[in-house]
Amino acid sequence: MDNYISHILVVDDDDGIRSLVKKYLNENKYLVTTANSAEDAAEKIKIIEFDLIILDIMMPGKSGLEFIQENKKKIDTPIILLTAKGEANERIEGLEVGADDYLPKPFEPKELILRIQNIIKKTIKYDLKRVIEFENIKIDLNKHLIFKNKVEYKVNNTEKTILEKMINNPGKTFTREDIGLLIDLDKERSIDVIITRLRKKIEMDPKNPKFLQTIRGVGYVLWIE
Repeated sequence: MDNYISHILVVDDDDGIRSLVKKYLNENKYLVTTANSAEDAAEKIKIIEFDLIILDIMMPGKSGLEFIQENKKKIDTPIILLTAKGEANERIEGLEVGADDYLPKPFEPKELILRIQNIIKKTIKYDLKRVIEFENIKIDLNKHLIFKNKVEYKVNNTEKTILEKMINNPGKTFTREDIGLLIDLDKERSIDVIITRLRKKIEMDPKNPKFLQTIRGVGYVLWIE
């Protein structure tokens, strides 16, 4: 990823369009992953955090609009819609449900690049903390590790997602629903289990947490400052 500007997901059922867009974006220093359907894209966003999604509206199975409706609350990735010229209503609906921009087909590749550049400049995240130390604890999310009293604990992707959000919002209370949306999980008991597992890794006394505390009847908060 170091040699690329951003990682983009291109979603289109047309093999030719996917190939052409990927080739052009690669030539302009973008890392590209492709999906041939909304269902395929939904699986890929569970695994990879993309910087931007280029999404066709009309596809067999679920449409691009259905993809946005089902996934936009779970991710904050900007989306550019690819639309046919006669799909004015779909373009408007796409913007209403959460798309950031649209581009009618056929389009000039240079215009696509300009739209990508404009959106990424607006949405780029600055200074996200991924390494932090407090008391005898060091959390290094770049390495997926927590060090407590010189003992090393591994952090899985689900734990990393929760910790990164909490570390960058110290003192903010996260409801179970907030956490569920972050990790695509809606079972409260499972969320409680994940929090308990995290406490074992960062608390000196997990049964009496000092840092990752419960706000009764509301959710959880990380106090590190």
